[in-house]
Amino acid sequence: MYRRGFTIIELLVVIVLMGILLTLGVVNLRSSQVNARDEARKQDVSNIVLALETYYTNGSLTGGTPGSYPPTALSDSTNTVIEATLPDLDAKSLEAPGISDPTKSFISATCTGTGSICVQSPAGVTSANSPAVDINHFVYQPLQQSGALCTLYTQNCQKFNLFYETETTSTVTMVTSKNQ
Repeated sequence: MYRRGFTIIELLVVIVLMGILLTLGVVNLRSSQVNARDEARKQDVSNIVLALETYYTNGSLTGGTPGSYPPTALSDSTNTVIEATLPDLDAKSLEAPGISDPTKSFISATCTGTGSICVQSPAGVTSANSPAVDINHFVYQPLQQSGALCTLYTQNCQKFNLFYETETTSTVTMVTSKNQ
């Protein structure tokens, strides 16, 4: 009696090929997700910079005067300070891509916790212009003309540096104010 069907070797070849194709698909999906998060970071930084430049031009509801950037007083743990200082900024721009933690604060004085923008002093700088940044945090450094950290609204913050790290290459990128 002659039976028609697949041999064990044919089945193994098909299973191995399907496994290889599935592995390639998963790797490609993950790299696409990483690239998408990096693009979201770049867009968020652009939104933050635009809001800071608008603040520089117009001042803010919290008493900031035109011609100055907001100081590190933004490191309040509540959202009200940031919303009053940068009202044109979408709060989602202050969250790291891929992080959804409703208990975190948008801005913190240290780079701890998940996904936020944090303020670091020049003393926290690990190289000439690069603070310790990770993929879950943006770092905002408002500076006086002398290069000292701007901490109070009474100080004249003439420039800022904003740092972020890309997930694909692990490089830290610094965005500076227009008035450097």
